Amino acid sequence: MSPTDLNPLARELNEHLESAAPEVFGMLSGLGRRLYFPKGILSQSAEAKAKAHRFNATIGIATEGGGPMHLASIAAHLRDVAPEEAFPYAPPAGQPALRERWREKMLAENPSLRGKSFGLPVVTSAITHGLALVGDLFVDPGDVLVLPDKLWGNYRLTYEVRLGARIATYPFYAGTGFDVASFAAALQRSAEGREKLIALLNFPNNPTGYMPNEAEGEAIVEALLRQAERGTRLLVVLDDAYFGLFYHLGEPSRTESLFASLTNLHPNLLALRLDGATKELFVWGLRCGFLTVGPGRADTAEAVCAVLDAKLRGAIRGGISNVSQLSQSLVRKALESSTLEQERKDKHETLRARAEAVHRVVHAERFRDSWDVYPFNSGYFMCLRAKGVEAEAVRVELLERHGSGVIAAGGSDLRIAFSCLELEQVEPLFESVHAAIQALR
Repeated sequence: MSPTDLNPLARELNEHLESAAPEVFGMLSGLGRRLYFPKGILSQSAEAKAKAHRFNATIGIATEGGGPMHLASIAAHLRDVAPEEAFPYAPPAGQPALRERWREKMLAENPSLRGKSFGLPVVTSAITHGLALVGDLFVDPGDVLVLPDKLWGNYRLTYEVRLGARIATYPFYAGTGFDVASFAAALQRSAEGREKLIALLNFPNNPTGYMPNEAEGEAIVEALLRQAERGTRLLVVLDDAYFGLFYHLGEPSRTESLFASLTNLHPNLLALRLDGATKELFVWGLRCGFLTVGPGRADTAEAVCAVLDAKLRGAIRGGISNVSQLSQSLVRKALESSTLEQERKDKHETLRARAEAVHRVVHAERFRDSWDVYPFNSGYFMCLRAKGVEAEAVRVELLERHGSGVIAAGGSDLRIAFSCLELEQVEPLFESVHAAIQALR
């Protein structure tokens, strides 16, 4: 589609973006260039809300008595949540107050972000929706995404199956840590003959439960910077779903998101952070996540964020309309609560105790003949490499003979979610895994 065929609003956004950051404009997909936020019902309703002091006949909801019409049988289950915080539509980019609270949280947890120019988080229907929005704006058929070989399978559905992109993998581990050398080599290899490349980093990682240490984090940033300096337009997607769940098993891990280091780093590098209340606040079913833009140029970051915010709102409006108002209100209220941090700390300590118990048990001498342990230190998961038997056979044996469920992650790899094991269940589970492997061998 030529620029003259675009909607005038999309054309105007593209012109602003190309002027402010031509590198970012060059990263947009075909759909990303076509996207815009319409000046239609929503914008007219917003104007009416501010100025229509007599009558407002613009909103597509039913009202009664000055508030949203609702059923008592539903409202009766809401405590300390007003009808207007639950029943009307939310703005496409999310509640403004929630977006501000999450930005404040990001700054508190990532001190290196202070003084940098980045966008106001956009509310998504959890991280899967955020990944899809990244695809809408930036991924075309044939594009390449660089990911480690230990990856969440949904990335393939989102980018290869839905959008026709290709995932190029590299080894996740080297010895006891992240394989930075293979990551850097994969960037350089995959960038050959391409102007744009997408790198997706998921830390703490699913399925491995690994968070890089400080030295590895610095080396990852350096590898990305070198590739940007070679002229590649780099979109770096940071899936921080398990952010904050750090247990420092063996040695201290990094505790800041790579987003903090990558924002404003180089004009050829655009960082997109995906995180959310899902795991951080233990509200999986509320489906409340965030997408935050970290431009490479600090001087034009405000303009870049404004354009991408409008395109994201257009993608959300054209896809799901908006994220649940009730979910957003509950998360916002939690963020404004004086007890939230202590509550999170308590749950974190529960998970830390489980992770430490798993770390102790899986390294016991009696299991050495059954598996190798992949390094883990964070999140919900850890992985084993079964010796002499395929993971799928172990999974089935555990189900049929031991009444236990684990995930076969491919080849000989087994993923165990210690997040859902009580302390007293840890050792019996791994005894069962050991027995299953030995029986199969």
